[in-house]
Amino acid sequence: MTTISFDNAFGIHDDALRLRSQRSEVLANNLANADTPGYKARDIDFQAALQQAQGQQEGLAMTASDSGHMTGEGGGGGNPELMYRNPIQPSIDGNTVDTQTEMSKYMRNSMEFQSSFQFLNSSIKGLKDALAGQ
Repeated sequence: MTTISFDNAFGIHDDALRLRSQRSEVLANNLANADTPGYKARDIDFQAALQQAQGQQEGLAMTASDSGHMTGEGGGGGNPELMYRNPIQPSIDGNTVDTQTEMSKYMRNSMEFQSSFQFLNSSIKGLKDALAGQ
């Protein structure tokens, strides 16, 4: 009898769901602050955060062998690094939120979240069916 590896069964989709959820919060925060003077739009580099999360799962995370070394933490794993978005045309009050861009990115992120969620859902259903012997 072979064992079921959840990492193999779910692939990157569990990390993708977590990161998409965090990105959704960041994008919603940008939209909520669209009229706040001086607010700077932020975002997560999803691809880099996902690669770092996958690397940490596979044991490829950097380690410090001396107290003076940098650990390499700060993105991907628990809390991906937030970056400032380069504005196409910042407003006079210093706000860099472009509502249409943020809404577009939010909707795309939502669709990609749904895709990963549906994949995980079907994977779990397949595992349940396999365990039930169907």
